[in-house]
Amino acid sequence: MAIVTLRYWAAAKEAAGVAEEKVDASTLAAALAEGLAAASDRAGVQADRLELVLARCSFLVDGQQAGTRPHESVVLSADSVIEVLPPFAGG
Repeated sequence: MAIVTLRYWAAAKEAAGVAEEKVDASTLAAALAEGLAAASDRAGVQADRLELVLARCSFLVDGQQAGTRPHESVVLSADSVIEVLPPFAGG
């Protein structure tokens, strides 16, 4: 496993209740699951809302698009940064 950073933007940031957090994960799927678990532990955060937002997001891992690859196949390295990008108006 590796300690990676989840960086939330726009609606994902609002749903997560934080701008970023560190999680221990070896794949994108595991990192997102850890982010959901952490959100469920935060007061005032509804993890189910974050789950709905994440389903519509795109992800950059160390500046590279994860694209349509299964999240389980996107391998992370120590200190990877995952940008969680919800759909933006006009984009």
